Amino acid sequence: MIRTDALDRLPVRDAVPALRQALDDRGVAVLCAPPGTGKTTLVPLVLAGLVGGGPARRVVVAEPRRIAARAAARRMAWLLGEQTGRRVGFTVRGERVVGPDTVVEVVTTGVLLQRLQRDQELAGVDAVIIDECHERHLDADTVAAFLLDVREAIRPDLRLVAASATTDAQGWARLLGDAPVVEAQGVSHPVEVVWAPPVRPVRPPHGMRVDPALLTHVASVVRRALAERDGDVLCFLPGVGEIGRVAGQLAGVPAEVLQVHGRAPAAVQDAVLAGSAEGRRVVLATSVAESSLTVPGVRIVVDSGLAREPRTDHARGLSALTTVRASQAAGRQRAGRAGREAPGAVYRCWEQGEDGRLARFPSPEIKVADLTAFALQAACWGDPDASGLALLDPPPAGAMGAARETLTAVGAVDADGRVTDRGVRMSRLGLHPRLARALLDGAAEVGGRRAAEVVALLSEEPPREYGDDLAAALRTARRGADGYAARWRQEVRRLSSSLEGGGEGSGRGGGSDDAAVGLVAALAFPERVARARGEGAFLMASGTGAELRDGSRLRSAPWLAVAVADRPAHAASARVRLAAVIDEDTARLAAGHLRFSGEEVRWVDGDVVARSVERLGAVELSVRALKQPRPELVRAALVDGLRRDGLGLLRWTRETGQLRERLVFLHRELGAPWPDVSDGALLARTEEWLEPELSRARRRSDLARIDAGQALRRLLPWATGEAARLDELAPERIEVPSGSRIRVEYGGEQPVLAVKLQELFGLTETPKVAGVPVLVHLLSPAGRPAAVTADLASFWRDGYRAVRAELRGRYPKHPWPEDPTTVEATRYTSARLRRE
Repeated sequence: MIRTDALDRLPVRDAVPALRQALDDRGVAVLCAPPGTGKTTLVPLVLAGLVGGGPARRVVVAEPRRIAARAAARRMAWLLGEQTGRRVGFTVRGERVVGPDTVVEVVTTGVLLQRLQRDQELAGVDAVIIDECHERHLDADTVAAFLLDVREAIRPDLRLVAASATTDAQGWARLLGDAPVVEAQGVSHPVEVVWAPPVRPVRPPHGMRVDPALLTHVASVVRRALAERDGDVLCFLPGVGEIGRVAGQLAGVPAEVLQVHGRAPAAVQDAVLAGSAEGRRVVLATSVAESSLTVPGVRIVVDSGLAREPRTDHARGLSALTTVRASQAAGRQRAGRAGREAPGAVYRCWEQGEDGRLARFPSPEIKVADLTAFALQAACWGDPDASGLALLDPPPAGAMGAARETLTAVGAVDADGRVTDRGVRMSRLGLHPRLARALLDGAAEVGGRRAAEVVALLSEEPPREYGDDLAAALRTARRGADGYAARWRQEVRRLSSSLEGGGEGSGRGGGSDDAAVGLVAALAFPERVARARGEGAFLMASGTGAELRDGSRLRSAPWLAVAVADRPAHAASARVRLAAVIDEDTARLAAGHLRFSGEEVRWVDGDVVARSVERLGAVELSVRALKQPRPELVRAALVDGLRRDGLGLLRWTRETGQLRERLVFLHRELGAPWPDVSDGALLARTEEWLEPELSRARRRSDLARIDAGQALRRLLPWATGEAARLDELAPERIEVPSGSRIRVEYGGEQPVLAVKLQELFGLTETPKVAGVPVLVHLLSPAGRPAAVTADLASFWRDGYRAVRAELRGRYPKHPWPEDPTTVEATRYTSARLRRE
């Protein structure tokens, strides 16, 4: 029996007519509705014709998380008075609850991606709702881009709704072709903001680490809120580990403590979402409760101010979630949860002054995440570089380049970026391409079942209490009775089934579990095979150091396959969180594409080092000195040395340095044909000015014998005849009225002529070089600076009198005429002038 009273109370009901009209007119719409208004539950039922009397349609709702997909389906089925699997069902990875009468199906965005790759027409589907699109998850962005392609090319009748919990909907409206924006007003009550920062400063988050002092403070704020106010408490924390630690510190509070996150058992999730008629509750939740789920009974929100976002260090081959400060938009979403049913309060665990400095919105995943899976999806879609996809933000070129390298290495795409048959197979496994490679290739080596067991461990990181030894974690999962072990066994069944369907389930299956675990982990992350360096330290093939915690049983291993690692801020090495013991043969097998064998001539520690080397990436397997390295490799190493340590490795005299300064001046003032002699330009033209000496050099000492001045002159414009004008345009010295030839310094922005004042008597025009007036430094008879001018006539007229008054008493033996323009210049004293 349909629960009409509950449906009538949903605020989004008032926006339904406008949404229907927008879809009838345009086929696309953006629905903006605050959390709790019913956009996730009423709108699909209306569009499917199950309530409200519209035509019957089949509707797919895409949710960003499994927990949200299950919850939405159960809520809609409850509103219809049914169980899930009848007219409303859901499909998430490893679980499908639908029936022949299902017309509303809630799926994760990942499941919808898989479905689109198999059936671009989405046969039988009339409308798709992409829910919580404001969260900017990568799968949701990709699904939207694919659906827009489908609408444009083959299914113009397919209706598409982008549903957002915030009012920042204009970007989505533009993406959907200036789609109408339909806004629903939520029922919101006033929410009081209580600023509750820690008394003492806490360390900012880095990597996955959160200062334990902050978690202790959050627990204390929860206790304070329970004492000060009525109602249930919803506390936002960044991850499962932090939820567990805060839960442990809330023992004894006068309330039931519940934990909500993607890994929570379905029974716990159902209990939280059903509410409680008895006693108070404290619900500790990740950001999944910001908008995807509605938790009844909440009057108080405690916000830690932290969230988790994906980050990828392409240089080190490390990808992981990292803890960040939650955005202002997330803060508003979280606070709004306290005002859903009645006036409430939000306790924010940071200073009020910090709030304005927070990011306005969370980072779009496409900007910060590992794009390997996205690149494979795009390649399977027929657009390897994703240039033709309608995306709110284009994928960063560097991240896409790294993704394509990975896909090429695992055989998912060819050299041109086109997907291979193997790549298509990998894309349909519902795994990251690295794990798909490990499953397919591992099955052939250790058997399908064991490969599936290890990949299931890698696809959802085991709890910390399982330890850092992947093989030991496998044994714990096999005998475990906790929620993680149950999910692991379900994933093993799914992966094993997918292998049997592809004919890859048997394999050889020999060897120990430890060897199998190591091989599969190494196949997944070949850049992270690592060789011991002593004292629990390892070097990964990627070139990054890795360290094990004190007390780890893996510290004595000669080789590791590192499955999970993160790099703390300011740390030189990564911290290993999960790894398996392997041997060198396994490392060679898994990371064969990283193997290099041959001559290696490099600039190391200030000189050329020539070796015959075999290595896996950065890990050296064997090395011997090379007596006769190839000349072209030596030359490249020497050029690298010049680039690293500078052109000072060559022989520079004072005259050579001055020649270079003159050339810099002429290039700046006159341009071509006078050469650019900056470091970058010279290093780019080594063939033109350092040959043949550079090709004859073998080591650093040979560079020191190359005359840089002689080499520089090769760049002068001899062919045009301009080289002969060097001394005319930029002379080394200028003859002044006294007869002295004074050196011109070209090292600054303007040529400088430093000369004693008396030697310029009678000169009224400032000397010029290449048409540029020199900057005259007028010196005292003792050679000390007395004045600076670029206009001698003006100095004689306006400045000389003050200089004369100051210096004539100090230097009485030298001439100080009242009118210096009418007397003869001199280098001598007045007495000597009289004698001569």
